[in-house]
Amino acid sequence: MKRWPMAAAVICMAAAGCSRTDADAPSNTRRPQQAGATNPLATAGHLAGIEAAGLTGDQRAMQGHVDAMHKDMMRSMHLPDPSRPINHEAARTAVRPLQGVQSVVWIDRSNLLVMVGGNQYRSMATIDRICLALEPLGDTLGVVVNLQDVTATTSKGADTLSRNCQLRAGERAMLQQKRQVDVLDPEVRRVFRAQQGRR
Repeated sequence: MKRWPMAAAVICMAAAGCSRTDADAPSNTRRPQQAGATNPLATAGHLAGIEAAGLTGDQRAMQGHVDAMHKDMMRSMHLPDPSRPINHEAARTAVRPLQGVQSVVWIDRSNLLVMVGGNQYRSMATIDRICLALEPLGDTLGVVVNLQDVTATTSKGADTLSRNCQLRAGERAMLQQKRQVDVLDPEVRRVFRAQQGRR
């Protein structure tokens, strides 16, 4: 019986930690789901829930808390959920109507190439909109969006902007290789421009 006060205290701390003031409230702009470190308060809440469910004999609730902890752990490891892959044709259909999108094609099973018509659409905000359109279809941690401007007039404007939907620029999910999408590596182009500037 000494476990009940401890479980109640953990749940109260988790609830207090999850509450937010108006100053902490997010802006109206919705951001894509992000993978990251596990939330200690959420983990404590799940552990308390498992213990409470075990004491009451509620196997379904216990399994739900265990599954939620497993999902959080997989996300913190940047491991996409294999049970929720995104259907490629459904993804193309979802992205095609977005503003500025000219065409959409899958390069491989995780790299989505999106051609946009104008430099104003070659941005992280456009990648966010694409990822939000893909979220209802499955786990976007398994998707890297590669954005190219088809109207670019400079080599810099023609560079591909790439990002995994749930990670920062340059990061990839576990077992997801970085793919060279540009014909010429931007680093090689930068070195060439620096050499030309010295002449």
